[in-house]
Amino acid sequence: MTIRVLLADDHSMFRAGMRAVLATEPGLECVADVGDGRAAVSEIHRLRPEVAVLDVRMPRLDGLAATEAIMAAPGNVTRVLVLTTYDSDAYVYQAIRAGASGFLLKSLPPEEMVTAIRVAARGDALIDPSVTRRLIERFASHLEPPEPAPGLDRLTAREREVLLLIADARSNAEIADLLRVGDETVKTHVSRVLAKLGLRDRVHAVAYAHRHGLVER
Repeated sequence: MTIRVLLADDHSMFRAGMRAVLATEPGLECVADVGDGRAAVSEIHRLRPEVAVLDVRMPRLDGLAATEAIMAAPGNVTRVLVLTTYDSDAYVYQAIRAGASGFLLKSLPPEEMVTAIRVAARGDALIDPSVTRRLIERFASHLEPPEPAPGLDRLTAREREVLLLIADARSNAEIADLLRVGDETVKTHVSRVLAKLGLRDRVHAVAYAHRHGLVER
């Protein structure tokens, strides 16, 4: 199946470069590239691509507001990846809460952005561990007072342990190594954690753990 992608960034050179990269990738097709958030929302509603890559800072409607509008639209099927730079970490956290499936640094090599698009299209989330850990440190002191954690009592002790490791931006391989279990066992635990807590993906598991005060601030 071809993964249809929409690019939204106010830098035309970046859009042209990414469009050229996608054109060389089997199974990927750039169906549109736009320069502002309002156009992104409109085109996503019209074209219904599998993945949209949105820059945080755009005219008319920024990437955060656009993400929220996209995810709130009835029947939405598009997964959103947010582009950011090191000086806009705060926007990334807000984008995740708005429903984004992950975030990318604009300095990433093109092949890593392509991988992220494929990951999102599969229904998974992409978390850059180094960025996530920095986000956790930076925003822990700015989050709202912890709210009661709905569904937490449904987790087993091992599943809670896995949740905390996800919140620390650990990959499946790292979790398997730390818990001394196999990769498939970790995947099973992660799936059960997400299902029991009603979370869509790992990104939202990170937000859940921090929003509900399950990790040290």
